[in-house]
Amino acid sequence: MTAMAKQVEDFLNTSAPFDVLDKEQKLQLVKHTELIYLTADNVDQVLTSKVALFLIQSGQFSVKDSDAPIRHLSEGDYFGYANIMDERNFPLSITVDSPGLVYCFEALAVEPLLEIPVIRYFFEGLSNNALQNHAIADSNSMWLYKGLLEVIEKAPVSVDAQTSITAAAQLMTSQKVSSLLVTEKEKLIGIITDRDLRSRVVAACLDPHLPVSQIMTANPAQIMGNRTLFDALALMTEKNIHHLPVIEHQTLVPLGMVTASDIIRHQRGNVLFIIGELSKADNLYELTRLSWQLPHYFSAHAKKAGDYDIAGKILSQATDIMTRKLIGFFQQANGKAPMMFAWLVYGSQAREDQTMGSDQDNGLLLAKRPSEAQSEYFSNMAEYVCNGLAKCGIKLCDGNIMASNPKLRLSLDEALEEAKQWVKAPTKDAIMHFNIFLDVRCAAGDVSLFKQLQKQRAPLMQQNMFLAALTRHSNEISVPLSMFQKFVFEKGRKEKDVIDLKIRAVALINNIARIYALADGVTLPNTLARLDALSASSQLSKRDAANLKDIWLFLNRLRWRHQLENKVTDNRVSISSLSSIEKHQLKAAFKAIERTNQAMVMKFSGGVS
Repeated sequence: MTAMAKQVEDFLNTSAPFDVLDKEQKLQLVKHTELIYLTADNVDQVLTSKVALFLIQSGQFSVKDSDAPIRHLSEGDYFGYANIMDERNFPLSITVDSPGLVYCFEALAVEPLLEIPVIRYFFEGLSNNALQNHAIADSNSMWLYKGLLEVIEKAPVSVDAQTSITAAAQLMTSQKVSSLLVTEKEKLIGIITDRDLRSRVVAACLDPHLPVSQIMTANPAQIMGNRTLFDALALMTEKNIHHLPVIEHQTLVPLGMVTASDIIRHQRGNVLFIIGELSKADNLYELTRLSWQLPHYFSAHAKKAGDYDIAGKILSQATDIMTRKLIGFFQQANGKAPMMFAWLVYGSQAREDQTMGSDQDNGLLLAKRPSEAQSEYFSNMAEYVCNGLAKCGIKLCDGNIMASNPKLRLSLDEALEEAKQWVKAPTKDAIMHFNIFLDVRCAAGDVSLFKQLQKQRAPLMQQNMFLAALTRHSNEISVPLSMFQKFVFEKGRKEKDVIDLKIRAVALINNIARIYALADGVTLPNTLARLDALSASSQLSKRDAANLKDIWLFLNRLRWRHQLENKVTDNRVSISSLSSIEKHQLKAAFKAIERTNQAMVMKFSGGVS
């Protein structure tokens, strides 16, 4: 092998997608490869050559090789693939902005390689401006992301409250189910299980002609149909139950039942039951001891891409349970709350995408303005819970976005008035301050109080001036790519090739999903759920929404892998630590985010940034 051929082979070994080829396939490709030093003087000579695939090793070039707009390319980028894949001869137009080395692969050598799925998928992804993230569908842990409507296998089997116990038992037998939903005017009021028949009827010698209302569990734990299998698992583990009714999130009509058997049947990988252990803690010491096992839990078990997909949800669910436990501990010592309240969580906990470096962001919503004594109770409770979370490893917020801050303990009326002020004067400073409060969820207390707040302020958040201000703020963040598609690294860091994926990419997707959701009246805080819930009139196409979901999952995997492998809590990922295909995926992700963000600017602020 000549020195030139060896150089080509070495470069292919680190260049996706050809790094997956075996030695013989690479040698065949090398035989049909030419290395060109492309300058303004010889570019016309290249243009007259036959159809080929080009890979840039160095230099910067402006290229038009298809019907798409001119692309500004640099090292690691391909061009010319459209002609080979589409079997056409679109004239190449190349402007040399900075001369450099370019590999030229003859079409006759590339065409057979396109029969290899991973190779073809890669170049189809480039052609379609899509993220080549096929690993998402292959993940063994993705079963936890299944929507509950995919899990429910039967229509709801239900009876009226006045149905006799005997008739209910006969129905369970004929339908081969272990539980029944009890309804009244189509709304769920209770549940009976085969265990209830054993312990409350047979063992108690109860008259089987009595109505099922005599033995049912009234007002059982339930879950909305738009939640996931993991949400059901977490709730069932926390409540120590084996049957969980699923209801429609708007009409509250029962849709079916999720059972422990359903979860076991859908399980594909290891599930850690630390949530169950946390829910059993009966004092602060035990809660703290268990919570500090979370980092070890993730380090030991998060090995596959799909494990990273659910890690944020697991951590958020765990933080929710810690919060409810701490509130319970406080009330055991100090008595019940003097009025109804809702403990609200913001930011990453609300979105259920916490990482190991996430701090706590929370507040208290009160039913009415408290008296001095009531105010002192909630102040003490907030202080106890926030400090308790810190002891459990969820660090205090540097920006003081915590319920221990009096400004974050508001009555419903005060919270609505605050929202009106946000919309009335959405200044740049105001947007920066309250943007975090737009991702919000009730983690404890009176959910109905929180729903009142959401319902009453939703129309405010849909006002054009407010959405335009949010959009302009989002547009102040740019993806870390130069004009020539080079990565732009963080400045002033010891590491020379790092990018903060949270600030420079994930936050942008969160912003896009948030703004479209607000405009569309979607109140869900989770980014992936927001993208799923957007209506056809939202003007974010299903394809763009699906692509953003893939990108979000891909970026989340990189963040979690970085934190766990390097035992750090930041989001500054080293580009040199990525594989060749991951670098291509990251560039594709950044480009897609930028395109979608610019489209959002045009829609909501008329192109004014």
